[in-house]
Amino acid sequence: MINSQPEYCESKLLMSQSSKNSLLLPKPVQSSFHWLYAFWKFSRPHTIIGTSLSVLGLYLIAIAVSSTGFSGIPLSRVLGAWIACLCGNVYIVGLNQLEDVEIDKINKPHLPLASGEFSRQTGQLIVAFAGILALVVAWLTGPFLLGMVAISLAIGTAYSLPPIRLKQFPFWAALCIFSVRGTIVNLGLYLHYSWVLKQGQSIPLVVWVLTLFILVFTFAIAIFKDIPDMEGDRLYNISTFTIQLGSQAVFNLALWVITVCYLGMILVGVLNISSVNPIFLVITHLVLLVWMWLRSMRVDLQDKGAIAQFYQFIWKLFFIEYLIFPIACLLA
Repeated sequence: MINSQPEYCESKLLMSQSSKNSLLLPKPVQSSFHWLYAFWKFSRPHTIIGTSLSVLGLYLIAIAVSSTGFSGIPLSRVLGAWIACLCGNVYIVGLNQLEDVEIDKINKPHLPLASGEFSRQTGQLIVAFAGILALVVAWLTGPFLLGMVAISLAIGTAYSLPPIRLKQFPFWAALCIFSVRGTIVNLGLYLHYSWVLKQGQSIPLVVWVLTLFILVFTFAIAIFKDIPDMEGDRLYNISTFTIQLGSQAVFNLALWVITVCYLGMILVGVLNISSVNPIFLVITHLVLLVWMWLRSMRVDLQDKGAIAQFYQFIWKLFFIEYLIFPIACLLA
């Protein structure tokens, strides 16, 4: 009886501490709605939007170049391309999260694997299913789409997965990102739509113009994305341009790279060297260029939240291009 009271108090204290700790532990998703929301985060929405707009943008350009009208390309071919590209997107970003769980606990704790909403097994199942489905749908939709998806998945795998893990090296990491987004996706999608239209496989100037713009623009995205992730990357010995050059230098470099992109598009409009509406092209890109510089002046590089917001703003500029340029082609 003498020891029972202290034992009871100690037990009660341990139970209290355990309950407090359980509140701090990540909890798996409890309902279908929460699971879908976690999956939405897992798929990295900004990349999903970018992928969707690239499928739409190249479709509109193919229509503009061919002058066949919207009936020239069956909706099933567009839908197949969209599904294959989305699944490929989920595979690539999902694989990256599977390999970066500990880093993401520092840099991106809201992601499902880092927060514990998804188990590692769930992440692996999603990634495997998405990769297989991307290849199957692409195979059923067209040979150029299959080639594009297969090459993209191969590069995405080399980017994240050991022992290659190209993301450890700044140059190769950036090359992976802008080669897929800038070159492989744009040229692959156009060749797919051109194949559907039964046209020759030559690539017109307007597609090369967009491809070059996206290629250079994506380089800016590739180097900028590491600015808010500097803490976790340094801790886990992931070498980035931000760690090597400093956040201010990379921030300025990204701004000037994007500026060159917009000035290039303005020059295309002024010289009228492509089948686009020059007035529309010049005005829209001048407005976006001024908007970007005005926004950049308000960014505090000591504020991780402000950097992340500006990074999302850069992605919005990327999205807008896949609407503006095809419209300029349709208006030509």
